[in-house]
Order: sequence, then structure tokens, then C-alpha cells
Amino acid sequence: MSEVKLAVEARTEFGKGAARRIRRESKVPGVLYGHGVDPIHVTLPGHELLLALRTPNVLLALEIEGKKELAIPKAVQRDPLRGFLEHVDLLLVKRGEKVSVEVPVHAEGELAPGGNLLEHVLNALPVEAEATHIPESFTVSVEGLEAGASVLAKDVPLPKGVTLAVEDDAVVLQVLAAQAEEPTAEGAAEAEGEEAAAEA
Repeated sequence: MSEVKLAVEARTEFGKGAARRIRRESKVPGVLYGHGVDPIHVTLPGHELLLALRTPNVLLALEIEGKKELAIPKAVQRDPLRGFLEHVDLLLVKRGEKVSVEVPVHAEGELAPGGNLLEHVLNALPVEAEATHIPESFTVSVEGLEAGASVLAKDVPLPKGVTLAVEDDAVVLQVLAAQAEEPTAEGAAEAEGEEAAAEA
């Protein structure tokens, strides 16, 4: 798993005005919490953080006022229209510590012929993993699966040291039968028009 180093500043100004000023400087306000310590309000470098967050559950090696801390992202707020980062909550972790995270699930392979559809019931699988060894994703084969088949949580291959934080029989993926296409309202109207023209 990747580890990204970020230089972080402690933040003493709060409120919307302060947050706006921070964002104008291409930085992101955030909060560090965990391990029973009081939350630490911080300012993070915007571009570097954006790149780091492309990796799910990325491990962040933070340097803050001469101290080094490890953290993982727990909640990320983005502007709904422009997509820039507005705020981030980071959970402090220690090497060897187990944490609860959600890891993305990817499907590979071709379903059985017949135009069936694959539904992701869980886009991410809740697991417990060592903070410094969180998998980036899980890959599940759906090769040859037919309508009605499903992949359960217990079917997902987990690396050593990673355990499920959800019921074994929770459905992760399921194969749905292809639906017969219903005529659209427009298509039905056209068909009726053609019939009327034929009768005339």
C-alpha cells in the first residue's frame, strides 16, 4: 500500500471566513482525530492531497510542527459542482494497529452469454486491516456467471491479516437476467401512427 508524505500546518483560525481564506491559498482545512487525543485542526496542501486521495484508504505520513503522524482519510467533503476539496477528516493510526475501512471491489471476467447485467450491491467491502497494510482494492472473478448467481463477502479473496467486517453471506455482486426491452413511449406512438396510416 502506498504511503504519501504531506507537510501539514496546525490551524488556529476557524469559521467559514478562515476556511475560505485557506482554500484561496490552494490549501484544504482538515481535522486529525483518534487515539483519545483532542482533535487537531490542520491545513493541508490542496494539490498533493487531491493526488493522494486518488488511492482509496491512502496512508498519509504527516509532518506537523516537527512531529510525525500516520493517518488515513475518513471523510472527504468536495464542492458538489466544481469538485474541489472543501474539508477532510483524518483518522490517526499507528503501525500494527487494526482499523475498519471499506475497500473497493472490482469485477473481472465475462458473464455467461445472454446479455445479463452485473449489479454491484456493495461497491466497497467493509474489512478490518492493519493500518499500514490496507489493500487498495479487491478483485473478484465473475467469469461465466449466469443470471441468479451472486458473489458473497466470504467469496472475496482477502490478503493475510485482513478480516471481514460484514456478515459472511452479505451479497457483494449479483447477476441479473437481461430484461426484454419495453417499447418507449415515443416508439409506441410511432407504431400507433403507422397503424393508423395503414388503416387510412
